[in-house]
Amino acid sequence: MIRVRTGVVKSVTPFGPGVVKADVVCEGKATEALCYEALTGPCAPGDEVVLNTTAVELGLGTGGHHFVMWVAGREGLDMGPGPGHIMKVRYTPMQVRCLAVEEEASPHRQAVEAFSSLEGAPVVACELHSMIAPVAAGIKEIVGERMRVVYVMTDGGALPLAYSRLVPELREKGLLDSVITCGHAFGGDLEAVSLYSALAAARACAQGDAIIVAMGPGQAGTGTKYGFSGIQQGEAANAAYSLGGTPVIAPRVSFSDGRARHFGVSHHTLTVLSRVALARCLVVLPELDRDEWRRLRLQLAEDGIDRRHVVLVEDGRPAVERLGREDVRVSTMGRGLDEDPAFFLAAGAAGVLAGKIVSAVAAAGPHRRRCGAAEVVEQEALPGWDDARTRGAQHASGTDSRHP
Repeated sequence: MIRVRTGVVKSVTPFGPGVVKADVVCEGKATEALCYEALTGPCAPGDEVVLNTTAVELGLGTGGHHFVMWVAGREGLDMGPGPGHIMKVRYTPMQVRCLAVEEEASPHRQAVEAFSSLEGAPVVACELHSMIAPVAAGIKEIVGERMRVVYVMTDGGALPLAYSRLVPELREKGLLDSVITCGHAFGGDLEAVSLYSALAAARACAQGDAIIVAMGPGQAGTGTKYGFSGIQQGEAANAAYSLGGTPVIAPRVSFSDGRARHFGVSHHTLTVLSRVALARCLVVLPELDRDEWRRLRLQLAEDGIDRRHVVLVEDGRPAVERLGREDVRVSTMGRGLDEDPAFFLAAGAAGVLAGKIVSAVAAAGPHRRRCGAAEVVEQEALPGWDDARTRGAQHASGTDSRHP
């Protein structure tokens, strides 16, 4: 059941494209509520609003806001005609009409139908929304501005793209070139019914050279092995492989998280790589100090992940430095780069590798591009591939001179 209350709007300030933050008085207290104007129409000071107060009542972190469900007196609201017949958040009171790329009326229908392969393009599968910033920065830092980076947002976290304050900033800074929302997520440049169609559209319609797949802000987690929405990371890797892409896993790494299950390599990443990702993936570890790196390597070895997947080491600093130059400030679980450097270096390392794969795929002939997946890398089409393997061996043996 949802918890519904009424409130009165006192003031309104912008939150992001298509979203405003309303200061409201609800149950005699001053509080805040988010209003998605495309769903409810705008709200203004003096309006009486119907609020969903469930998340605040539960004391949630991410997503812990009141949300405007309706503005009193707008019962006859009609947002006007629009294209599309695909409903997202369907069979709920807030279902949204979208024009999906798969529809006959879509100008992209023909391209999606003609799509046959991702042609080895890297698909970086992330667990958390905050990872997309260092991943995108790493890609752009390697390949430059001429190559296009497309973000596919899944429905494991926030459903409206408008809830993300990070995506508009990354687009403004030129780190993301296009956004596709799939499943029940909505609000992207393009809409897709499924992750597979979204990947096809990312390549065939958005002309993506590299693709990042991650949910919107927030996720559901329970502390159990399979009970977290970030398990979609493994599904994304499988989809990328089946469509001829190169699946790259950005591991969730932290030495600042006080929870044992997320210390080092998170149990979420270990579950994804050992139980969910059926395809052979490229797993990128960041360059860290020797003791930290050994812990990561040991965790992967204990679960047999280093035998099922290709484990590489890359330097994530170029990505982090790019974010610094662009003044993009990102956090995870309330921790920024200074508080949790390993987290951002790991995601940045995945982006750096993806950038190298973009360059390799562009230079490869048609036959190699058709190979797809990790074969593009394992056939030594990737510059620095041998160096990355050597660095991993040096880390494991303790002979890497860069780590005293």
